[in-house]
Amino acid sequence: MTRISWSTIGDRIFEAGIDRGVLYVDGSPGVPWVGLKSVEQKSTGGKSKPRYQNGIKISNRMSPEEFEATLEAFIYPDEFERCDGTYLGQNGMRIAQQRRKSFGMSYRSLVGNDLDGLSHAYKVHILYNLKAEPSDRSRNTLTNSAEPISFSWNLTSRPTRIQGFRPTSHFEFDSRDVPAELMQQLEDILYGNETTQPSLPTPNELMFMFDSFEDLVYDAGTPYTPVFVTYDAGTIGTPITETIDGGAP
Repeated sequence: MTRISWSTIGDRIFEAGIDRGVLYVDGSPGVPWVGLKSVEQKSTGGKSKPRYQNGIKISNRMSPEEFEATLEAFIYPDEFERCDGTYLGQNGMRIAQQRRKSFGMSYRSLVGNDLDGLSHAYKVHILYNLKAEPSDRSRNTLTNSAEPISFSWNLTSRPTRIQGFRPTSHFEFDSRDVPAELMQQLEDILYGNETTQPSLPTPNELMFMFDSFEDLVYDAGTPYTPVFVTYDAGTIGTPITETIDGGAP
């Protein structure tokens, strides 16, 4: 047996920073969120709901959790104005206090250690069905040093149902755990590449993408595709060592 060590080189992990913010509104291509300052996730729900019988605790279930956060930025994309309740009228006129649109977003947080610093790894976060509630804003007279305004919003969400899990609005992908090829596929969808626009996959598309990665698929072709390979099923007593899925008719 090996004694626990608290000083193994490379095991001192920490998280810091936020970058690569992307905004997704109304199924339109994602746009970069330049000036994203922070996303402070709040702990909402997940409270203990104990049950007692004859003075003895017999269960300790937890209530469902919901995603809430506080988002801060020095500036926001034009596409976010409708999410902030500001709509564009004629000839550049902007009309405030309108119905706020829901949106999705993604961002990246960095993971460092005592060897590689912040280049060690990263996490990609994807958020769905968000609504933004703007905080108070103060504009002050100019002085010798100009201080940029920091915009802030309280974010709430509507969780999405996914098979086999509780509904959620928050997905997280750690580059230390996700295969490099699969992470590249995800980032090509979120950020776009030479042939595709940046887009936000649905939660169920994400589930399928990660569940089916490196699965073997046999294409049965069309009903009129000639068969060039014959599989011998053997005799009745021959054990089955391989299954070929012919797909739908």
